[in-house]
Amino acid sequence: MARILIVDDDKGIREFLEIMLTGEGYEVFCAAGAKEALDCCRKRQIDLMLTDLKMPGMDGIGLIKEVREISPETITILITAYASGETALAAMKEGVYDYVEKSFDIEELKEIVRDALKKRGIRKEDAAASIEDEVRFGNIIGKSREMQQVYAVIKKIADTPASVMILGESGTGKELVAGAIHNNSSRRNMPFVVVNCGGIPENLLESEFFGYMKGAFTGAYADKHGLFEAAHKGTIFLDEISELPPLLQVKLLRVVQEKTFRRVGGTEDIKVDVRIISATNQDLEKRVREGLFREDLFFRLNVIPIRIPPLRERKEDIQILTRFFIDKYSREFGKEIRKISAYAMELLLKYPFPGNVRELENIIERSVALETSSIILPENIAISGETENKPRVPADIEIPDAGIMLNREMAEIEKSLIRKALEKANGSKTRAADLLGISRDSLNYRIEKLGII
Repeated sequence: MARILIVDDDKGIREFLEIMLTGEGYEVFCAAGAKEALDCCRKRQIDLMLTDLKMPGMDGIGLIKEVREISPETITILITAYASGETALAAMKEGVYDYVEKSFDIEELKEIVRDALKKRGIRKEDAAASIEDEVRFGNIIGKSREMQQVYAVIKKIADTPASVMILGESGTGKELVAGAIHNNSSRRNMPFVVVNCGGIPENLLESEFFGYMKGAFTGAYADKHGLFEAAHKGTIFLDEISELPPLLQVKLLRVVQEKTFRRVGGTEDIKVDVRIISATNQDLEKRVREGLFREDLFFRLNVIPIRIPPLRERKEDIQILTRFFIDKYSREFGKEIRKISAYAMELLLKYPFPGNVRELENIIERSVALETSSIILPENIAISGETENKPRVPADIEIPDAGIMLNREMAEIEKSLIRKALEKANGSKTRAADLLGISRDSLNYRIEKLGII
């Protein structure tokens, strides 16, 4: 059983964390300050310490330095009322595993603790089964129920000759799914040919698909094989199938039905053995109704439909995808970035990702490139349209010559914003928390802490 030490001068916080972590199966000890905490660490082996940053006497970072001398194996997590890049950097220099805001999400904190203890090689016996491993199916990453369903379908249909239609928004990984189908089939050792139907000029599509004979048109100086011939005995993946013009739809239908085609300028039928997988981010049935896509071709291609859920429908995959991309780009850029801060992850979890997994990858690539510490901080997370979603409060406050008491002023500003949010929400704490961009538990904690009536 892992031993956890909670250090906080606020009795309410100590008791709350003790109840929560004891309920998770840990052995929990509490200390009201650094002296008690150090005594505890000298008397017994502590696996993980959760400590407040601001405490009377020695602060959290000072305590962490001392604990490292006594028990270098103890994992430390810093709790702070106000996040800042400077605090994070100072904490990381002292080897802090993570730092979280006092307005933490309960489930998020549980996950951080589990992850920290797991990396140290400690698991609660009762909870070992509940700690899920990252799931990777080929090059697809995701452990959500929605992705597990996709994996199950791939396993069932991979080794059949049936045509597959992959449906999903841009950036969801349709090509990865097509590749997984091919790689789990008996055709895995044969060609996998990817064709972007929207990326080839219409006047070149037929010759690209089916090849051409010497002299078929100006510039045709020799016979050329097309993409379907290149995919013989293997799989051809037709991405953006909805972009095919009507003439090519007719010719593709013949290939699907008869497994034969003619090169441009040719007179002989060429037989081909190809498994066809197509994909679209469009409503293809609607295009059929509008007369923009052939109904007979649609039914031939849509024998087995697979829908890839957008990232906003599988939020639980964001964390493992983020870790994967951090590792990928840390290696690529020659950096040693270990993880992402809890605050930065919170930003990602709240974002709807209109560009899906591709957008998440771009965000992490940029963050890794810009980051100078060993942890990705919120200021290096660039989210498109973030400011449009929730306008920022004007920051044009003047500082008088006599100066101000920052902590007191910040508390008054926080009180004012919470009161206004509650007023705007007609007293609904759930709605007020949403207006403030925090959880309901966080709002309740702040109301109690600030004495708001």
